[in-house]
Amino acid sequence: MADDSASPSPSSASPLQHHREALKSSVRNTAASRRREQAIAIGKERREALIRAKRVCRAPISGSDEAEMEEGDMVVDEEKACLEAKTAHAVEELKSALSIQGKGVQKKKIEALRDLRRLLSQPEVPLVDTAIKAGAVPLLVQYLSFGSSDEQLLEAAWCLTNIAAGEPEETKSLLPALPLLIAHLGEKSSTLVAEQCAWAIGNVAGEGAELRSTLLAQGALRPLTRLMFSSKGSTARTAAWAMSNLIKVGPDPKAANELITIDGVLNAIIASLEKEDEELATEVAWVVVYLSALSDRGISLIVRSSVPQLLIGRLFSSENLQLLIPVLRGLGNLIAADDYMVDSVLTVGNNIIGLIKCLKSDNRVLRKVCFPLLVQLYLESSWALSNIAAGSFEHKKLIFASEATPVLIRLVTSAQFDIRREAAYTLGNLCVVPTGNCELPKIIVEHLVAIVDGGALPGFIHLVRSADVDTAGLGLQFLELVMRGYPNKQGPKLVEMEDGIEAMERFQFHENEQMRNMANGLVDEYFGEDYGLDE
Repeated sequence: MADDSASPSPSSASPLQHHREALKSSVRNTAASRRREQAIAIGKERREALIRAKRVCRAPISGSDEAEMEEGDMVVDEEKACLEAKTAHAVEELKSALSIQGKGVQKKKIEALRDLRRLLSQPEVPLVDTAIKAGAVPLLVQYLSFGSSDEQLLEAAWCLTNIAAGEPEETKSLLPALPLLIAHLGEKSSTLVAEQCAWAIGNVAGEGAELRSTLLAQGALRPLTRLMFSSKGSTARTAAWAMSNLIKVGPDPKAANELITIDGVLNAIIASLEKEDEELATEVAWVVVYLSALSDRGISLIVRSSVPQLLIGRLFSSENLQLLIPVLRGLGNLIAADDYMVDSVLTVGNNIIGLIKCLKSDNRVLRKVCFPLLVQLYLESSWALSNIAAGSFEHKKLIFASEATPVLIRLVTSAQFDIRREAAYTLGNLCVVPTGNCELPKIIVEHLVAIVDGGALPGFIHLVRSADVDTAGLGLQFLELVMRGYPNKQGPKLVEMEDGIEAMERFQFHENEQMRNMANGLVDEYFGEDYGLDE
């Protein structure tokens, strides 16, 4: 709960002072660093859990000449060697078409591009490496030259899109193509061509910080932003998705700060969130996530706009898991950054109900198909609630009196690790009110008793046994509250009954001095020579 850099050194602090400092810290004291850490983590989550970072383009963009492609157009059920041979031949045909002149040359170019594109689009055998080794990328760059037909540009960009969806080194092979892909995002390009180029750029940006920095240095941000303003739904969706990949540079807020200063960006975000298109809202919500995580100016503008209420509206109305995740992330970032947002989330129609709805989501079919998404959804809800729980006493009372408390108790005892930790953070904050710098936090006894009696204590003791030091410390902090604040001095007995002493004693010779001092201090204070004599 606390920033280690803010803690006193072990030599100057009492054994319990470190974890007391953590309890006294609210989320907002470390909001900026936590939001940036979350922004870095999201990229990995999206890549591994949501498979959002890079996308293969298998079907034509709506509005293109091949929008009604026949099933027989896709290459299937062929041996790998045969497909690789066909790919190498298709690249040779690309080269040949560039060298000939005369009647029918344009048709030959399109046919050669289309043959390669279909091979790169089939899902059975990955052929990107074969195409690259055959020399496809420099040839495709030539096919992107200005003055080419839209059909040629579209097919070439489509091939590059699917190459960019390959392995890291395969994606990096597109470096020579980036200037032209960015150039074709411009106003002079057709919408179809610009959208396909945005898709390719989104795949490149999804590969990592180095390629994102290259795209930003080559000027991709502003023309990509223009496409977010498009009235064509698929174009706006693709541009927003590519933009969210582009601005997640990590702890460097430069791209996010530049984006929020572009005229019309905030209005475009609002307009997109107001539409019924949930796919568009999902992509734009991810843009809000990164803006609110990386840009203080972005937070300032977003909080004072209608974006928060639009996100809250989606939280209430949508059952779409892929949309709810960025909605919760965005709200969590805004709550962590601005006191006003806590009141906004909680007071408008008692919006905590929306968070509880997400915490309780357990649809059996969805769990089977989208279990990784449900895990992430639970985590987002707990994190957003933990930001609120670290707020004022009134906010704590509102959460405590809601359905959230029994749900959080269930999660802290039975959920997956990350979810347990966030639920524990929330419950711990519901039990305390920070006081002065040198005093223990004041315990809200009513909350503590209800949470312990509700069955949360075994979950916290389980956290004490965690190999993760920060998580174990969180568990120890809650045990200190129980032993100090549970009425009639029954706290130590309750901890002992749940094998809490054994859990704390595992830190007796722990290599981490802070944890060792904390655990030993608690055992000495509450289970010393006088323990049990007054019974």
